[in-house]
Amino acid sequence: MKAKIPVTVITGFLGAGKTTLVRHLFANSQGRRLAFIVNEFGDLGVDRELLLGCAIEGCAEEDVIELANGCLCCTVADDFLPTMESLLGRPNPPEHILIETSGLALPKPLVKAFAWPEVKARATVDGVIAVVDAPAVAAGRFADDPETMGKPEHDNPLDEVFSDQLACADLVLANKADLMDPLAFAQLAADLTQRLRPGVKLVGARHGQVAPAILLGLAAAAEDDLESRPALHDSMDDHDHEDFESFALDLGPVADPEALEARLADLVAHHDILRIKGFLDVPGKPMRLALQGVGPRFSRYFDQPWAKGALRASRLVFIGLKGMDQAAIAKGLIG
Repeated sequence: MKAKIPVTVITGFLGAGKTTLVRHLFANSQGRRLAFIVNEFGDLGVDRELLLGCAIEGCAEEDVIELANGCLCCTVADDFLPTMESLLGRPNPPEHILIETSGLALPKPLVKAFAWPEVKARATVDGVIAVVDAPAVAAGRFADDPETMGKPEHDNPLDEVFSDQLACADLVLANKADLMDPLAFAQLAADLTQRLRPGVKLVGARHGQVAPAILLGLAAAAEDDLESRPALHDSMDDHDHEDFESFALDLGPVADPEALEARLADLVAHHDILRIKGFLDVPGKPMRLALQGVGPRFSRYFDQPWAKGALRASRLVFIGLKGMDQAAIAKGLIG
């Protein structure tokens, strides 16, 4: 019998650094055939474009598959299974598959799908990696208010998703550790470790740069270990995404990216925006400008030349809590 193809599920909240980690793994694959399934919550597929824009050897378009019909935890049957069957059925299938879930997805329903006969005979969950934005956690982004904890009308949807991602993890990657004081990071690591299942390790990282040997080859067979992974939402039947929403804005050419970033930071401070990402057309520049924002922190860089004959455009996707004032955000950005 052929050995099962190992699959690593990469989970973590919006902006934690999952795509950066995947880029690092591809760049250090040492000739190993990898395939990548990316799932986004939002109207604009950015992560696949960012990965392909890196021009990493061995990272071909057919090996980077985007599923954009909703979070995988709710679309397992419709999206995930056909995609997995297609990958596993290739004449020369990948040696390892990476799955980056949406930042709002729960990993456990996806892991359960590996027990389905169509997949179980040919693939196994090598491990669930939870990527954590260390500074955001330290700042209390996912913490419940003690005065309202336990009251349904005040439940924190961010904490619920974050808790379920931690509960399913085989390894936790505390990313952006370089943005924290070493003592503060040590305290955060100790606090997070208390929330993990016995034996699950936490590793600090900068820009997702961790040796692939640490992340791949865990041999967890997570689909056979579901009972030890307690979750607030154990299936897609008791979970939805009504607490979150997204929308995209077309901006036109952006002559002053720094001024745009300042306006975005002001909007984040006054609205329930969790994540901003997209691409900008900067006049006079041959390359597109990738922009990403998590809370008050933004980054931007020119990732690749505009394709010959391609329509240059500036478009950003905003992901936030349900009820964020889309009209006010659009007015504050484009008038």
